[in-house]
Amino acid sequence: MLLAAMLVYALNLRAPFVSLAPIVDTVADGLGVSPEAVGLLTGIPVLCFAVFAPFASVLLAKVGIERAIFFSLLGVFAGTCIRSAGSFELALVGTVIIGAAITIGNVAVPVLISRDFAASAGAVTGMYTAALNLGSVITTLITAPLAAAVGWQWALMAWTLFMLTAMVLWRRATAGRAATPVNLVQARADDALGPVWRRGIAWCLMLAFAGQSFSYYAVTTWLPEILGDLQGMSDSGAGGAASLFQLFGMIGGVGVPLLVARGVSLRAVFAGMSALWLTLPLGLLLAPHLWPVWAACAGMSQGGNFTVIFTLVVQRSRAQGEARRMSAMVQALGYTAAAVGPFALGAIHTRTDGWTAPLLVVLGALLVMTVSGLTAASTRRPEPA
Repeated sequence: MLLAAMLVYALNLRAPFVSLAPIVDTVADGLGVSPEAVGLLTGIPVLCFAVFAPFASVLLAKVGIERAIFFSLLGVFAGTCIRSAGSFELALVGTVIIGAAITIGNVAVPVLISRDFAASAGAVTGMYTAALNLGSVITTLITAPLAAAVGWQWALMAWTLFMLTAMVLWRRATAGRAATPVNLVQARADDALGPVWRRGIAWCLMLAFAGQSFSYYAVTTWLPEILGDLQGMSDSGAGGAASLFQLFGMIGGVGVPLLVARGVSLRAVFAGMSALWLTLPLGLLLAPHLWPVWAACAGMSQGGNFTVIFTLVVQRSRAQGEARRMSAMVQALGYTAAAVGPFALGAIHTRTDGWTAPLLVVLGALLVMTVSGLTAASTRRPEPA
């Protein structure tokens, strides 16, 4: 029940802001603003992931995982309702609430896995990653036709059904379980381990996640336009083609734990996934007509490498408190890079009037990810504190 509740919860951790992408023009008309202004509503949550990650870590320590995740669901639900109220100002407020609430989940889930699913951390992290991508795929495919049928406000509100379902499941799964805030003994044990930023592996994982996140959000934002310019696709055709990138992320998230279960090391898996990721910028530069291959390969790898990075966060932490703090550090700095990615690629594209330089920037970010991730995966698993 706890695993099912966590996976339904994960469906809500990307869908609320991904659902805007297919109906940007419709929402812009409804709010009386430009599409670029509505674009802020998709970028703000990623920035919130970076800004609020330390506060989410503190909240977890104060109230425990059970209450923190329920507060997260309430926040996503309230933010979604406020965002659909009908004015741009309320849409901004609702989006910030959504971003802050999702940040709690981003930090909480790796800690939950470390606490309750440590023996199968890789498999559960893979299922969590697949659920994130599934939420993105469902909302990307259904929001536009739903908006055409019932209007954009009700189309965005429709996803609150996922949130309400997750609330019910989470309450049932955690019924009778006491909240587990960090007590004095745990706090002293965590303090004895020293600041997490002094651990080299924390910086390696942060750099790996920064490269991963920069590339993922930049590609998610600009791949439809890249395919439209390079292959002459229509807007709808390019959007559908780019959805391959999200769809294959589910395969990568589930496939990585299967490989690890067969005895393949995390280092080897990360190396293979990174090689697949690199095919996207290289392939679009050298053989753009093979874009389905590159989108599928990169999709598998972005889901797979997300799984590896947060499996390493769980496995290389010496205590639950350190897992919480390392998760917050990795995400705070990693999502800062993610927030920069779409803007940076757009600016470089405008400056150069082409896609060669932007794709080379993505290639550079992925090389940083590869070197840092391989270094992190090469470290030994520590003894529990």
